[in-house]
Amino acid sequence: MEGIIWLIATALTVIPMLKLLPHFGINKFWALACIIPLGVLVLLWIMAMKLQELEKR
Repeated sequence: MEGIIWLIATALTVIPMLKLLPHFGINKFWALACIIPLGVLVLLWIMAMKLQELEKR
Protein backbone atom coordinates (compact mmCIF):
# COMPACT_ATOMS: atom_id res chain seq x y z
CA MET A 1 0.00 0.00 0.00
CA GLU A 2 2.84 2.41 0.79
CA GLY A 3 4.34 1.82 -2.63
CA ILE A 4 1.12 2.78 -4.37
CA ILE A 5 0.86 6.00 -2.36
CA TRP A 6 4.49 6.81 -3.21
CA LEU A 7 3.85 6.22 -6.94
CA ILE A 8 0.79 8.48 -6.89
CA ALA A 9 2.66 11.24 -5.05
CA THR A 10 5.57 10.93 -7.47
CA ALA A 11 3.27 11.17 -10.49
CA LEU A 12 1.54 14.19 -8.99
CA THR A 13 4.88 16.00 -8.76
CA VAL A 14 6.64 14.79 -11.91
CA ILE A 15 3.84 15.69 -14.34
CA PRO A 16 3.59 19.39 -13.34
CA MET A 17 7.39 19.67 -13.26
CA LEU A 18 7.55 18.36 -16.83
CA LYS A 19 5.44 21.33 -17.89
CA LEU A 20 7.01 23.98 -15.64
CA LEU A 21 10.75 23.36 -16.01
CA PRO A 22 11.04 24.42 -19.70
CA HIS A 23 9.59 27.84 -18.78
CA PHE A 24 12.54 28.31 -16.43
CA GLY A 25 15.11 27.22 -19.03
CA ILE A 26 15.70 23.82 -17.42
CA ASN A 27 15.60 20.57 -19.37
CA LYS A 28 12.28 18.84 -18.70
CA PHE A 29 13.97 15.51 -17.99
CA TRP A 30 15.22 16.95 -14.69
CA ALA A 31 11.65 16.36 -13.52
CA LEU A 32 12.71 12.77 -12.92
CA ALA A 33 14.61 14.10 -9.90
CA CYS A 34 11.19 14.31 -8.25
CA ILE A 35 11.37 10.56 -7.75
CA ILE A 36 13.75 11.32 -4.88
CA PRO A 37 11.94 13.26 -2.12
CA LEU A 38 14.75 15.81 -1.78
CA GLY A 39 14.80 16.19 -5.55
CA VAL A 40 11.54 18.12 -5.39
CA LEU A 41 12.99 20.57 -2.90
CA VAL A 42 16.14 21.07 -4.95
CA LEU A 43 14.16 21.71 -8.13
CA LEU A 44 11.88 24.18 -6.37
CA TRP A 45 14.93 26.00 -5.02
CA ILE A 46 16.50 26.18 -8.49
CA MET A 47 13.23 27.41 -9.99
CA ALA A 48 12.99 30.13 -7.35
CA MET A 49 16.52 31.30 -8.14
CA LYS A 50 15.75 31.37 -11.87
CA LEU A 51 12.57 33.32 -11.17
CA GLN A 52 14.56 35.95 -9.30
CA GLU A 53 16.90 36.24 -12.29
CA LEU A 54 13.94 36.64 -14.65
CA GLU A 55 12.35 39.32 -12.47
CA LYS A 56 15.57 41.38 -12.43
CA ARG A 57 15.49 41.70 -16.25
